[in-house]
Amino acid sequence: MNKNGNLLIVEDNPEILHALEFFLEYEFNTMTSITNPNLIPSTLQTGHYDMILLDMNFTAGINNGNEGLFWLGEILKIDPALCVIIMTAYGDIDLAMKAIKNGATDFVLKPWDNDKLLTTLKTGLRIRKSSLELQKKMDKQEKPDPDTEQQFNELIGECPAIRRVWEIVDKVSGTDANILITGENGTGKGMIAREIHRRSNRAKKNMVTVDMASVPGSLFESELLGYKKGAFPDAKSDRMGWFESASLSTLFLDEIGNLSLNMQSKILNVLQERQIVPIGANKVVPVDVRLICATHKNPEKMVAEGLFRQDLLYRINTIQIDLPPLRERGRDIELMALYFLEKFTVKYAKDQMSFSREALQSMKTYPWPGNIRELEHTIEKVVILTDQMVIHANDLFLKDSPRRQLNFLDHPESFETYEKTIIHKALLRNLGNLSNAARELGISRPTMYRKMKQYGL
Repeated sequence: MNKNGNLLIVEDNPEILHALEFFLEYEFNTMTSITNPNLIPSTLQTGHYDMILLDMNFTAGINNGNEGLFWLGEILKIDPALCVIIMTAYGDIDLAMKAIKNGATDFVLKPWDNDKLLTTLKTGLRIRKSSLELQKKMDKQEKPDPDTEQQFNELIGECPAIRRVWEIVDKVSGTDANILITGENGTGKGMIAREIHRRSNRAKKNMVTVDMASVPGSLFESELLGYKKGAFPDAKSDRMGWFESASLSTLFLDEIGNLSLNMQSKILNVLQERQIVPIGANKVVPVDVRLICATHKNPEKMVAEGLFRQDLLYRINTIQIDLPPLRERGRDIELMALYFLEKFTVKYAKDQMSFSREALQSMKTYPWPGNIRELEHTIEKVVILTDQMVIHANDLFLKDSPRRQLNFLDHPESFETYEKTIIHKALLRNLGNLSNAARELGISRPTMYRKMKQYGL
């Protein structure tokens, strides 16, 4: 490693601290060690650091990691762009993943492997450098692409689930947390991804969007990593891969649940190393990407069935946003129908139009297997074909008994399975907040707690 960074080590065990100092002595421009975490604020105020190696426990007999999580939060309050590598005992993977969800860059298991430790530190320095470069670009007030200004007006609504989606978007957009958006086809996953990017610190660069369902397996690696001219017969010129194109921006991988296990392992490797080697190249290219993924499938079920890597799921769903199907959104159907009606009467230069009461009721009871996308196409079609001022139910051409898209809730093994799944999804949507989840389900907090205990949630 080139000596081009400043490291702060926070570790109260003298033997571990001495081993780290001895191993890393010639790897950094400056290296400072402290054994008391209470000195972290003053140390950061009096010196410039690129990276902190932070232990997770400092009080004898306490190994829950809460001290480390507290100081992680305090460090990021002082410098949100600071790279924090946490150190935890072997086997505490859940604690390490919790720290990453709270803003840590990566983790090191004790006892550590020297090569892995150096690789982690190298990656952390690249991330710190990329963050500083991004901030410089933002300070120059670069003009954003007009597409990033798109609002997600078509996700208007009043139902509790959509209000919760808005709350999560407000909280996570300004972070670099990886996001997984789930929901049936047509529920607006792409619009949510664009809105998160539009509000993020990376909005100065265009979001790179890839439909994973449309990428042939034979082209996957070259599209992922990019390639150099002459790397293979059809490589007529250099081509940047998805991750390099999205560096310092957002990469949106739509329908990631369609990937084979082999493709999943390639993406996982890039996420872990934060660098790529284009096909035909002989040097690595660091990448700093904020990842947003989406799928209409149930990722937990795919993991249980061996169709999706659990370690990849940990990496991509720091925050999970679950979009409800349109049929479960009540009056939101009417609100969106009115929005689309106004949108398309303007687009096609029609006189002001309205829905009859029967038409509105028909739309509320129709299950909308294609969700928002189907509603939009239905309203556009009726505006084009109808010449009268009032749109009636038979103008909508809605089938009496439309077939619903099936998902994993359509045929539960038992009522208990159905109830457990409903409660689990409510907890995911509300980030584990029992009060909010109970309010959304219309049950009391004690009932919610009893059900969670019953189902082992």
